[in-house]
Amino acid sequence: MKLLLHTCCGPCMTAFNEYFVEKEIEYSAFFYNPNIHPYKEYLKRRDTLSSYANKIGVALIIGESFMQDKWERDFNQLNGYDRCSNCYGIRLSETAKTAAAIGFTHFTSTLLVSPYQKHELIKQICLKEADKFGIEFFYEDFRTLFRKGQDIARQNDLYRQKYCGCFYSLDESKFKDKIDWD
Repeated sequence: MKLLLHTCCGPCMTAFNEYFVEKEIEYSAFFYNPNIHPYKEYLKRRDTLSSYANKIGVALIIGESFMQDKWERDFNQLNGYDRCSNCYGIRLSETAKTAAAIGFTHFTSTLLVSPYQKHELIKQICLKEADKFGIEFFYEDFRTLFRKGQDIARQNDLYRQKYCGCFYSLDESKFKDKIDWD
């Protein structure tokens, strides 16, 4: 198996790395998250992931894209579930497409580690995209690794964000007043 891991951030990748090393699964990370707002936050997450991937020796592919106008224009009339569905769809479709184009046999996403994400929806979208691009979706319920990943992130002093990424999730975050934008 040669796997491409859609990676939303460094902290979510930590437990995956330990899991993949233990299972002897060859993987590369793929950062494609055009939803993250504001741009300063996007850079913090990208740079934290890049630094961590370099530290642990994992190849990282960065799909540079910042689509804030799309969220503002196309998603502002959608409810939370539909916004998330569209957001997951954009990111996971690009992951499956990239994995197939580069020659990976499988893909998955760090989104599956978070108990705060819509797990079944992510799984459904990944299965659809796998079929569309002729690649295998590697599935496990990784939520059991969440706390371990957070502990590893703390031990490595990785930046840990306080909201999912889009400006809607920022607005809904109970931590938005505590976010340091400097």
